[in-house]
Amino acid sequence: MSEAEVLEGKSIVVTGAGNGIGRAIALLAAKHGASVVVNDLGASVTGEGASESPAEETVKLIEAEGGKAVANTDSVAGWDSARRIVDCAIDTFGSIDAVVNNAGILRDSIFHKMTEDQWRAVVDVHLHGTFFVSRAAAEHFRRQENGAFVHMTSASGLVGAVGQANYAAAKLGIASLSKSIAIEMKRYNVRSNCIAPVAWGRMSGAIPEDTPEQKERVARMKQITPEQNAPMAVFLASDRASHVTGQVFGSRRNELYFYDQTRLSRIMIDPSGWDPVSIAERAMPAFASAFNEPLRAMDVFDWDPQ
Repeated sequence: MSEAEVLEGKSIVVTGAGNGIGRAIALLAAKHGASVVVNDLGASVTGEGASESPAEETVKLIEAEGGKAVANTDSVAGWDSARRIVDCAIDTFGSIDAVVNNAGILRDSIFHKMTEDQWRAVVDVHLHGTFFVSRAAAEHFRRQENGAFVHMTSASGLVGAVGQANYAAAKLGIASLSKSIAIEMKRYNVRSNCIAPVAWGRMSGAIPEDTPEQKERVARMKQITPEQNAPMAVFLASDRASHVTGQVFGSRRNELYFYDQTRLSRIMIDPSGWDPVSIAERAMPAFASAFNEPLRAMDVFDWDPQ
């Protein structure tokens, strides 16, 4: 199969495609034959300001390689504006076959110092934005009985992180949203999957470089490029992934991960019913060996990127 055949004839929306991973996905999707709506508000990493330049620059890169693309600068974080993103694909290319929900911002803060604005802004873009764009596309997918959603989650939500309660909550919410979409839309042959990508870029956050060890870590992180996350997204958007739905994957440099999802681990039954004392004396000791210590993603991914 040639590269152009993987998404040949498909129309795909990629949000947050003006930079980083979103741009890499848009470029690779176009290389594989897709017509791409390059959505990007053109805001800063913290979500402030707006500019048409990032989306237009990605479109120019796609067109320079002979691909088809159109720029869109609507916000994912509004019900009406999200629908305009999907309408852009219909109006320009005549159809929509896949959505990659990649748009995001950061407003990091330690939990007990986080403001309402920091919380709402991040949840609005990541979680609400993923829902709004997906909900708009779902109507078309349902009618045509085909379609694919690819959502960006994060190890920060799946595992844990410091200073990112807003981001982590939104990203774990996206994983659960994807699972619900997969369950409910299966009857219409619509798939929904997540990727937890890792790459060096403007969304990496501030990493200290005060010691030789920290400088070494940053140097290793810089080897992880956005382009290395794009293949999984393009695969999941294609018909080659027609058997894959409701799953969570990860990608980092040349590594691919598959994330297990929460399932029942142990059960305790007391026919006479439980009270606080019996829970303390019998249930908790039985459950304790299965407890998971809260960790940061960096504690889990403690080996050099391969």
